[in-house]
Amino acid sequence: MSDDLTDAQAAAIPDGYSQLNWSRGFGRQIGPLYEQRQGPGEAVLGFRVEEHHTNGLGNCHGGMLMSFADMAWGRIISLARSYSWVTVRLNCDFLSGAQLGDFVEGRGELIAEQDLVFTTRGRIWVGERTLMTGTGVFKALSPRAPRPGELAFKGEG
Repeated sequence: MSDDLTDAQAAAIPDGYSQLNWSRGFGRQIGPLYEQRQGPGEAVLGFRVEEHHTNGLGNCHGGMLMSFADMAWGRIISLARSYSWVTVRLNCDFLSGAQLGDFVEGRGELIAEQDLVFTTRGRIWVGERTLMTGTGVFKALSPRAPRPGELAFKGEG
């Protein structure tokens, strides 16, 4: 699998989004994934439903939506606290489906934090249509150097 985007993929990136550099392991298998920064500590993730995301009916596979929810809802921990983290629990309610070519977006909101265990609430959508809602519980593993877009990032200046 190549790290390069095809012409169709590159043309399909909505304004304000940039490709995430998650090009190793599982992120490489399900990508490309995109991020739209909305201010320090805030971002929306997205992906275009492509053939490798679909099930036998040609819809986006529920496993892909759950994997995306895991990343989109857990991303707030990185943005707000600059921690590496793992998923403890993910509860998802499927409300609608995504079709080949749809651009799926999602974000999480931090609703609780105790003893380096974070609880988030999230939503996944296409346009005005909600595909999935749910909650995630994530365990912080270790602090790491803040990256651009994270609240603790100071940048060079």
